[in-house]
Amino acid sequence: MNQNSGTIERAATGAPLGWKGIPDRRLLTSPALPHIPSMSTSHEPYVSADRSLTELTIGSVVLGCVLGLIFAASSVYLALKVGLTVSASIPIAVLSITIFRSINKALGNTESQILRNNLVQTVGSAGESIAAGVVFTLPALLLLGYTLPWTKVAAIALVGGLLGILLMIPLRRSLIVKEHDVLKYPEGTACAEVLIVGEERGVQAKTVFLGFGLGALYKFLNIGVQLWQEVPAKILSRMLPNGKSELIGEIRAEVSPELTGVGYIIGARVGGYLFAGGMLSFFVLIPAIKLFGAGLTSPIFPATMLISNMTPMQVRSNYVFYIGAGAVTAAGLISLFRALPMIAQAMIAGFSDVRGVASGALKRTEQEVSMTWVVGGVIACGVAMVTLPQIGINVPGAILAIVFAFLFVSVSSRICGQIGASSNPISGMTVAAVLLTSLIFFAVGWTGIEHRVLALSIGGVVCVAAAVGAATSQDLKTGYLVGATPRSQQIGLLFGVTTSAIMIGGMISFLNNARTTIVARDYPGVQIAAFDAEPMTLDGTSYKVGRLFERTGDAPAGRYLVDNAGAIKFLVDPGIGGREETDYKGNKVTKFDSPKAQIMALVVDGILTQKLPWGLILIGAFIAIVMELLGLPSLAVAVGTYLPISTSATIFMGGIIRWAVERKPAAGMDTGDSGPGVLFSSGLIAGGAILGVALAALQAAKLDHLITATSLLGESLNVFTENPLVAVAAYVLFLAVPLYKMGRKTAA
Repeated sequence: MNQNSGTIERAATGAPLGWKGIPDRRLLTSPALPHIPSMSTSHEPYVSADRSLTELTIGSVVLGCVLGLIFAASSVYLALKVGLTVSASIPIAVLSITIFRSINKALGNTESQILRNNLVQTVGSAGESIAAGVVFTLPALLLLGYTLPWTKVAAIALVGGLLGILLMIPLRRSLIVKEHDVLKYPEGTACAEVLIVGEERGVQAKTVFLGFGLGALYKFLNIGVQLWQEVPAKILSRMLPNGKSELIGEIRAEVSPELTGVGYIIGARVGGYLFAGGMLSFFVLIPAIKLFGAGLTSPIFPATMLISNMTPMQVRSNYVFYIGAGAVTAAGLISLFRALPMIAQAMIAGFSDVRGVASGALKRTEQEVSMTWVVGGVIACGVAMVTLPQIGINVPGAILAIVFAFLFVSVSSRICGQIGASSNPISGMTVAAVLLTSLIFFAVGWTGIEHRVLALSIGGVVCVAAAVGAATSQDLKTGYLVGATPRSQQIGLLFGVTTSAIMIGGMISFLNNARTTIVARDYPGVQIAAFDAEPMTLDGTSYKVGRLFERTGDAPAGRYLVDNAGAIKFLVDPGIGGREETDYKGNKVTKFDSPKAQIMALVVDGILTQKLPWGLILIGAFIAIVMELLGLPSLAVAVGTYLPISTSATIFMGGIIRWAVERKPAAGMDTGDSGPGVLFSSGLIAGGAILGVALAALQAAKLDHLITATSLLGESLNVFTENPLVAVAAYVLFLAVPLYKMGRKTAA
């Protein structure tokens, strides 16, 4: 996992974690990296300060923005599905090295391109961090019955991203320069090595492109043409003497390239913890609820139907969902409390860093954006929060957001340097910010509907700022090692943040609309007072679109279609965080679970409305506590408990493939961050996610039927496409085997 995903685990060795939670073998096995000077006070970068090379150009900014948008799109897709994102810096660096090398060869240019390549990866890395910051917070509004216009997402992402960059600038001299020997920044150091190796010997981006192509092709055949099931499933049960069937459990797997790639990158250990949580939900909690609820004659809150009539997925939606949310929230708070001593130290050091900013004549490698621009930019961000209706934060809220942003940018940047981005508890810090904000609101009596939006908007700004600040610190460390100009990197990041914020805002809104389902509902006696201005037409009948912002009777918060008599007829279930995967016509749609946003919604709703199924939530919280007492990483298991087992099973399979690759390493194999297996996995993630977005566009345009196998080849193909064994065989042949072979690839 990356710095934006919260704490999953730290390597058992206690060593610094490398890319996505994998122990960085280079940092474990050698006192100094082969290409990077040993850490010392008299640091000499790869490109000396008195040497001037091409760096901040239109070409490098444009390429960085384009690559950043591609990987940001895949990050949004992943974060919505599983609450994880994958770092883009190394794949972008590899692609940039290859692209500029080819261009220079064609033009006969022999100038070193290392600083341009570093600028490209710096600009590109902004998108992934913004994606995580936004997705972990703002979709919570959808879960509470509100709309989420793309303009609101883009505005909050832009302001939060700018704050993250600006607030990191006064900390650079202390964190990156003064404490160069102390704060190692493992991921930033690894990226610097890739850039230097690429400068000296060149690297091939073919591996990333191959992964991208295979991921896209697989996704097209699976989701577009529908040659095999997306989620093969098997319900396990046994027949009782009375002739009735008793549920044992259900195994499901979403056989997708992006989840397999994530599993390979995070490894079998973390993937195993996630899968263990899924097993707990689908083989313990769901069967237990079915067993004890089979004889009940009335629904149990918060459900409105009998447990005996529920499918396993309906039991998950109505009960296990809240247990998992409680477990994730408790585990996030536990990880935050565990990190409190380090956070306190980082806070104290952060204030010292600001007071100790140096001035005077500076070398090229020490030039950065002036403090005048920093202060002016922070003030402008505060004004934007108050004046832009898309953000809608009042003056006290804006002050609170800036204070929390400064606090957590300082903390997250320092923690990144100490233990690596993979162990940085940013989601825990965001929970803390939302929790504190909600408690302050509750104390002053701000418990209205609008105050939930305000609390989540503040949380969104803080989360994006902390994520971007951490990514900025890693980029500046990379630049410090290769000899980049800090000012060029900081300006480049401003471009990356701006383009990514706009794209991500539109993408989240689009994906939510594409996966929204309309489900028949009937809640007699429930009256809706708030209505949208525009009605919705369904099968030729016009309905008013009403909203409930909190549970009313049996009706949960959400959007509803209401007839002229005021009766609820349909639930409009959001594509992000929704739980209804079959619409009123019987069409199946896979939802985005958005687990981190569920935590934020739970915290805000729980404090400000105090109307939640607390019994279920407390069961989940104590499950997390038991995991901690057993010495297990509670957040990993809790996230697995919350996610569908179909998601965690595929992630675990990707981890098993990596375990098989590394079990008996051959001479010349590279299993590190820039090894063929990890780069191929990055391509799988990007290719699968981008095709997923493209296919969602076809679905939204009602054109997806034009490419399905049954439309092209006839309904007789159903016997083949509906067989789960076909999906398993396709996964093994087209994903598992190629990934294994690529991971085992040795240097020529």
